[in-house]
Amino acid sequence: MAFVTPPGPAFAEPGSAGMFMPKIVTVLREGYGARDLRADAIAGLTVAIVALPLSMAIAIASGVSPDRGIYTAIIGGFIVSLLGGSRFQIGGPAGAFIGLVASIVERHGYDGLVLATAVAGLIMIVFGLMRGGTYIKYIPLPVLVGFTAGIAVIIFASQVKDLLGLNLAHEPSDLVPKVLALWSAISTLHWPTVAIALLSIAVIVFVRRLRPEWPFFLIAVVLAAAAAFLLHLDVATVGSRFGVLPNTLPSPTLPMFSLEKLQAVLPDAIAIAILGAIESLLSAVVADGMANANHRSNCELVAQGAANIASVIFGGICVTGTIARTATNIRAGARGPMSGMFHSLYLLLLLVAAAPLIAYIPLAALGAVLMIVAWRMADKDELWTLIRGSRGDAVVLLATLFLTIFVGLLTGIATGVAIAAALYWMHRSKQA
Repeated sequence: MAFVTPPGPAFAEPGSAGMFMPKIVTVLREGYGARDLRADAIAGLTVAIVALPLSMAIAIASGVSPDRGIYTAIIGGFIVSLLGGSRFQIGGPAGAFIGLVASIVERHGYDGLVLATAVAGLIMIVFGLMRGGTYIKYIPLPVLVGFTAGIAVIIFASQVKDLLGLNLAHEPSDLVPKVLALWSAISTLHWPTVAIALLSIAVIVFVRRLRPEWPFFLIAVVLAAAAAFLLHLDVATVGSRFGVLPNTLPSPTLPMFSLEKLQAVLPDAIAIAILGAIESLLSAVVADGMANANHRSNCELVAQGAANIASVIFGGICVTGTIARTATNIRAGARGPMSGMFHSLYLLLLLVAAAPLIAYIPLAALGAVLMIVAWRMADKDELWTLIRGSRGDAVVLLATLFLTIFVGLLTGIATGVAIAAALYWMHRSKQA
């Protein structure tokens, strides 16, 4: 059974005294000068340009308003960089949470999401303090590949309504009812919306292929907004659905608490904590591999927990380490966690200065952004390699994939790990 443990120092932990020391302290002690600050400021701007459309798209797909995605990247992203154990990690809303967050909002409302996320943050802090982050590496690779592919399917399905401009009063969060509802509304397909979606996809693919260093998501969104405005297209926009976004952060508000509400959202809180831990530490491992660095997994978990609590206090949603934005940060020449803090400050400035302009963005353009994200999220080569490999890996992967899609993320991960463990011990017993 294949595991996710990478070679080299990626999971190396310092002694007890330094295990929870934020990476920013280490970077400053190494000697951090004006040249490093300038490099981080430039990298942070690059990441912010990528993060703006993604944060809004993920929030909308999660069943909340786009400003909540921006708040998440500002508050959560700042704390992840300030307190985290990864040198280059960028925190913010992630596509992996779309199905889970949409389901929580549908069942418990935004107040329920706030409480679930705050509790999840506490769980992650406790898990980190107990040094549980060290053991994330033992999750089998087929489980990770399977649930990532499942999440990609969920994200893709969540965008069909906005990509096609369907007139649907209520869109269920579960996949099968969602597909049935979408199919029943197919007669309301709106061709101008489809045209904007196709334009956005074409721009993303074209720019990414010719100039991969350019912010292709933002370019596609801006061009789509300009086309819809200049051609007077009757398409749904951020403004038509959510109104003009506020240009300031909301005042901090503690989550509404009752024992009954806590019992209702506790399973969701556990799911957020587990998914957030896996996604964040996996992103940190990817960053280590790209930059030949090493992260402090337990410090990172504590930071992620604090970021989730702070995010929902300021009107955001779940926070996690984001692989694509973290990779962008490294490629842009970041030197340390200051780049992530700059990314959050730039987003705050964009919110203050450009909130009225965001209202013109077509929802189909943001849907196109997430559709591309979903396509790139699923590691198709790894998927087929594992399926065609050993029978055990194929069983674990497919079980995780289908349970993630049709039942839930937590069920998919737990079942995949359980099957992998059973197959491992059966193999060991035959060798004994």
